[in-house]
Amino acid sequence: MACLAALVAAALINDCTRVKHVPRKRFGQHFLHDAAVIERILDAIAPLPEQHIVEIGPGLGALTLPLLTRIPSLDAIEIDRDAIRDLRSKTTEDSLRIHEADVLKFDIATLRQDSRPLRLVGNLPYNISTPLLFQLITQRQHIDDMHFMLQKEVVDRMAAEPDTEAYGRLTVMLAPWVQVESLFDVGRGAFRPPPKVTSSIVRLIPHATPPFAIKDQDIFARVVSAAFSQRRKTLRNAIKTLLPEDAIVRAGIDPSVRGETLSPAQFAALAAQYSPA
Repeated sequence: MACLAALVAAALINDCTRVKHVPRKRFGQHFLHDAAVIERILDAIAPLPEQHIVEIGPGLGALTLPLLTRIPSLDAIEIDRDAIRDLRSKTTEDSLRIHEADVLKFDIATLRQDSRPLRLVGNLPYNISTPLLFQLITQRQHIDDMHFMLQKEVVDRMAAEPDTEAYGRLTVMLAPWVQVESLFDVGRGAFRPPPKVTSSIVRLIPHATPPFAIKDQDIFARVVSAAFSQRRKTLRNAIKTLLPEDAIVRAGIDPSVRGETLSPAQFAALAAQYSPA
């Protein structure tokens, strides 16, 4: 079956050279065409026939068609009508259920029709990737895992460790809800047209239970944002409008350290000390 997927991907590359579809900048379109990369993504996803796969932004089907050599059907969310028309010419309604929609306005939960959680995959438009990730997190109870192609810089930030250059607000805000695993990088030449940045494949697995408690999500977000607004500031200066120095001490944290050195759980401890004036 894997060999068949590779053949399908290779055939698709040849087909795409004949497609007159022009990638649209407003949709952030960069179409994947490298058969080896496609095969590696499929192996990382490891889809099983009984699973419910949902692809976000299938485009011209570079990942969709090889997926359909491993599973009988899947759902796809696509906003580009020309791409949808092309996909429908290559598939059947039984195998590919296409939902024409802006994914930022789409309720993923409506696709879950039985007890099976959803497995999400996709080459996400980089211009909407961060807001989309946070939207999906709010629906995590319906999601088993997510495998996405994203800008490498974003994936590096998502998976960063404290006290590193990439560690920041995005890292901390994702930590309570999902486990992040950076899988491998994808070069610019794997796309048409080539993007200006290197890409990465990331795996996100929602936590069954948050690894630490968050008393108030809004306050947690405000503390994190303040701590990283000026990275070189000490905590006592960075978050002084939210927490006095004695509150930082009560959280078990030295007020003289910088926010970039704290773990996500320590940020939660800080937020728990917040008390409205």
